[in-house]
Amino acid sequence: MRRKLIAGNWKMNGSIAANAALLTQIQSGFEGAECDVAVCVPFPYLAQCQSLISCSALCLGAQDVSIYECGAYTGDVCAAMLLEFGCHFVIVGHSERRAYFGETDQLVAKKAAVAVEKGLVPIVCVGETREQREAGQTAPVVLAQIDAVLAALSADDLAKIVIAYEPVWAIGTGLTATPETAQEVHALLRARLKAKDAAAAEQVKILYGGSMKPDNAAALLAMPDIDGGLIGGASLKAQDFLAIVHAARAANETNHES
Repeated sequence: MRRKLIAGNWKMNGSIAANAALLTQIQSGFEGAECDVAVCVPFPYLAQCQSLISCSALCLGAQDVSIYECGAYTGDVCAAMLLEFGCHFVIVGHSERRAYFGETDQLVAKKAAVAVEKGLVPIVCVGETREQREAGQTAPVVLAQIDAVLAALSADDLAKIVIAYEPVWAIGTGLTATPETAQEVHALLRARLKAKDAAAAEQVKILYGGSMKPDNAAALLAMPDIDGGLIGGASLKAQDFLAIVHAARAANETNHES
């Protein structure tokens, strides 16, 4: 049974004071979570957050990674640098990177492959816009996005990634996919993974990344192919984030009992 993962994506938010307060509150309510929990923070705060969570079970992640190892790539941050700050996860292909910075499926695939090669776990984001959903293009869009990644990975490497389905139309809009709608896409993604390697596909966590909140987390996490959440706004509020973590714990316990 796949252990649930709740990963907070702070996006371009935070300050030294705010980070310290948030992580202190999260850690105070984190004991016995019985699921994996991570925070993916802006690059400037990696050192601070590494220090703050060093004695806890919280995992650290970054929000992007370069395809290059080192050199004249101003503004880029390579995998080796992230590893030096204790990063375990790195988000690649977030819809905001695709939309605002022109990242293509092929570039996202390269980033995922580099992350795996260097020992990071990429959280590979896929998802469709509202226009694409209304045009009935959800399946071809998300499958094209994941196919590019699968083409860049060996079957052995497949089990070393996490996928996050983030319907773009449900990010920051107040809209959320119903658990059943989300499950349909998660199952579609799982089937695509199985076509690459059935055993590895059963290990890959597929997170929901479209406005998971305390009031919908339990229902979403009860779905068979929803293995956790990539949490945006709610990850900046300790009480909300912990509520989602505890919902994941309850889902884990239910799965073990069944």
